[in-house]
Amino acid sequence: MVGTVVVVTLVVAVAPLVVAALRRVVRVPLVAVEILLGLAVGPNGLNWVTDRSLLDLFSGFGLAMLFFMAGSEIEFREVRGRPLRRSALGWLVSLAAGLAIGIAVAPSATVGVYIGVALTSTALGTLLPILIDSGDLGSPFGTAVVAVGAIGEFGPLVAISVFLSSRTAGASATVLVAFVVLSAGAIVLAARGRHRGLHRLSAATLHTSGQFGVRLVMLVVTAMVALSLEFGLDMLLGAFTAGVLTQYFLASAPAADSREIRSKLAAVAFGFLVPIFFVETGAHFDLPALLHDRRALVLLPAFLVLFLLVRGLPGLLSAPAGASRADRGALVLMSGTALPIIVAVTAIGVDRGELPESLAGALVGAGLLSVLVFPVLALLVRGRPAPLGTGSMVGDVTGPPAVAAGDGVVRDAVPEEA
Repeated sequence: MVGTVVVVTLVVAVAPLVVAALRRVVRVPLVAVEILLGLAVGPNGLNWVTDRSLLDLFSGFGLAMLFFMAGSEIEFREVRGRPLRRSALGWLVSLAAGLAIGIAVAPSATVGVYIGVALTSTALGTLLPILIDSGDLGSPFGTAVVAVGAIGEFGPLVAISVFLSSRTAGASATVLVAFVVLSAGAIVLAARGRHRGLHRLSAATLHTSGQFGVRLVMLVVTAMVALSLEFGLDMLLGAFTAGVLTQYFLASAPAADSREIRSKLAAVAFGFLVPIFFVETGAHFDLPALLHDRRALVLLPAFLVLFLLVRGLPGLLSAPAGASRADRGALVLMSGTALPIIVAVTAIGVDRGELPESLAGALVGAGLLSVLVFPVLALLVRGRPAPLGTGSMVGDVTGPPAVAAGDGVVRDAVPEEA
């Protein structure tokens, strides 16, 4: 167990160095490097990662923190209105098309639902730092991508809770509504209150071992994940909701304190937990099951194309007025970029014995390729060079992470006095 933990943390530390070494030749997303290094040290490679007991625990926290950070970074004030409505409509089109295609090509309707839900996701957590690094986050194009990504993260989580729950569809919908009502109430309280006492205590412990602000947010994450599990919903829905709640809570804090807390949360998430999730994903990617199944090998590139057709093309509904042909092409590519939801959906299916491992491998492999290829192509289509931190999840590998401050402005996550 100890050796496995050391190997995984070594890979986590080495991955940014690999990206930095490769960037003069090719721009490779950090998440892709983490998965590939995990594959290299896992049972299909050097076999240095063998004991999953502790690794699975850290990986689960990493997946939850990935969706927490996605929820905390979405600026709903920027995407509300037309962008969000168009993106919601586009996702519904993706859901209908994905389910129809999935059920048509799958050996059973159940497997088809897993495939259909996986085809509807957009990897917002991967796209946000790319938009930040390229300077597009506040542009009409960036707003469209964020709107598509927000729905592409939240919509599949709802679909998982409704379609992949052990309950009947009616019971699942009822439970989901109850969870949404409770979560909305908590978000309203966080948004409308000033929370002066909590913010004062947080500020007083920002530079001490107390770290009350960080501890309070981690409590919120844990509580919302526990609440979603108690309702029989997927934990990622609770993690995403906790991110939204935290965003509104920090909005009432002094801007400098909010930026510093966000920076510390990004350090906890992207400095340790989230990379462990991606390394573990690579380490336990069932490559032999994929390679020994000709049908799965054929499906891998087919899934890659379907990401563009099922998820990418409906993303055009969110294109800003007067968007150029290049922007529309880039929007299709970014909308079709997917991975974390695919990993979550396939893991549920494999654990339940309802999704063949070869099909799961084809979906995850296609998702990995989409993260590796689509964002870079999107930047090339728009005539922009790929930024140094492409796909790093937290900005440039050589600089501080950029985060949305409490006033809605994206700034580098460093104290003002720096």
